Amino acid sequence: MNDIAPKIITIPAKNKDELAQERQRQLRVAAYCRVSTDDAEQLTSYNAQKAYYTEKIMTNPGWTMAGIFADEGITGTSDRKRDQFMEMIRQCKKKKIDIILVKSISRFARNTVDCLKYTRALRALGISVQFEKENINSLDSDSEFFITLYGAFAQSESESISANVRWGKRQAMREGKAIIQYKWLYAYRRGEDDLPEIIPEQAEFVRLMYQRFLAGDSLRQIKEELERLQAPALSGTNIWALSAIRSILTNEKYCGDVLMQKSFITDCISKKAIKNIGQLPMYLVQNHHEGIVDRKTFDAVQAEFARRNAKKGATQKTAPTGTGKYSSKFALTERLICGECGTPYRRCTWMQNGKKRIVWRCINRLDYGKKYCHDSPTLDEAPLQQAILGAINSKMSDKESIVCQLSAAAKFEMAPTTDSMLSLSEIEQRLESLGSTFQRLMQKAGDPSGMSAYEEQFRAVATEMSELKAQKAAMQAQLTQNAQAAERVAMFTESLQSLSPHLTAWDESTIRQLVNTVRVLSESKILVALKGGVEVEQSI
Repeated sequence: MNDIAPKIITIPAKNKDELAQERQRQLRVAAYCRVSTDDAEQLTSYNAQKAYYTEKIMTNPGWTMAGIFADEGITGTSDRKRDQFMEMIRQCKKKKIDIILVKSISRFARNTVDCLKYTRALRALGISVQFEKENINSLDSDSEFFITLYGAFAQSESESISANVRWGKRQAMREGKAIIQYKWLYAYRRGEDDLPEIIPEQAEFVRLMYQRFLAGDSLRQIKEELERLQAPALSGTNIWALSAIRSILTNEKYCGDVLMQKSFITDCISKKAIKNIGQLPMYLVQNHHEGIVDRKTFDAVQAEFARRNAKKGATQKTAPTGTGKYSSKFALTERLICGECGTPYRRCTWMQNGKKRIVWRCINRLDYGKKYCHDSPTLDEAPLQQAILGAINSKMSDKESIVCQLSAAAKFEMAPTTDSMLSLSEIEQRLESLGSTFQRLMQKAGDPSGMSAYEEQFRAVATEMSELKAQKAAMQAQLTQNAQAAERVAMFTESLQSLSPHLTAWDESTIRQLVNTVRVLSESKILVALKGGVEVEQSI
């Protein structure tokens, strides 16, 4: 049998141009587009960039489309939240892109560090970033210098724009123009007059929070009550976060005010927001809109927060740092005080003959025995509570006399105590006059060598100004104390009027509202101090 020779097909050799073109056809090209805001003008630019690069890549016979990656309304100062940019980088790491087209360095990144970081990472992968406006190819040997230069310009431009925007916002704050984030503001919505409008259904739950907090409830107890009532939260569910409740109780907007610049952005690159604790001025607009609670209630809640946060530990053993923890379970936990050592009592459960016995005991005695407190008695809970109720009822039967007694005490407390014969306004006028005198003396003295001639006059003016400033500070402190005394009387009177004339059952919330302290004098005597300043000695 004759062998059949195989047929050989000869393929003509390709020239260099054809080989180069074939290699070029394998290039996978992507484009990155970005606009920093969602304004109509910028959205037009955004769509134009996408259309331009789509046509450019698809009409080039040597390129294959690897994707158009576009971030809309996103800043270029950070790679955070730039989802499409990060997706493009992931595709590059998977070797699915050979070239990236970008309009300019500022579109790629306005942060010099990020710009260099990603161009270097892409260069290490052999991927070229081509910036059309600057005519830079990141694979060129001298590209890094120009990328650094133009990147610094872009970052500087962003910082300048950011500074202008911040200045504009702060100027608006000075003029009392408040910007309110309704997305995070519970029980309010934007009204037709562009001011906060109350949502009645949610406002009831806000008032409930304030009432329960002033009645002594903890944030967790308020959370449990809201969830029991199925109150709708901002999240759209009936599950409440403690931080959300705290925010509502400390937000001045709920009494109709707006405090601006409580936090601020450190810089446009990191965009880190920090709490303003005095670095910048704050701007308060009072009576900006209708409040859900009155200012008196709001201030009382802030004072209660301060009281709870400043609570001291009973002993070094139980609170080594000196800071105690607020307890909302039992009203007497913070109010029952040892008459011998001044330490609070603690509620204890003892077992005797298989039976429980609820007692209150001085914490010093519990922690250290008789080392610091020798004779403080142990008090059974039930007789103690009955004695306290008896002390309250002895005064509740004659509310009017208590109110008169409190008013007299308040007037005595608010009586002037300073020796100054000048009013506050007269002191202000005298200080202003002395300031002008001081300036005139400075002009007469001229240089430091001439001040010796006016030394006595300088000393006299400085002494009088110092004395007047001390008098002014004392008068302002007294005015503050007067306001606080009047507030205490008003709140206690309101509590009295709302309660029945005879308390028959122990209620933790009621005791918190009425009782300031209970001092244990002996095994059979206690001194009950009501919140208005009335004291009652009661037998157990």
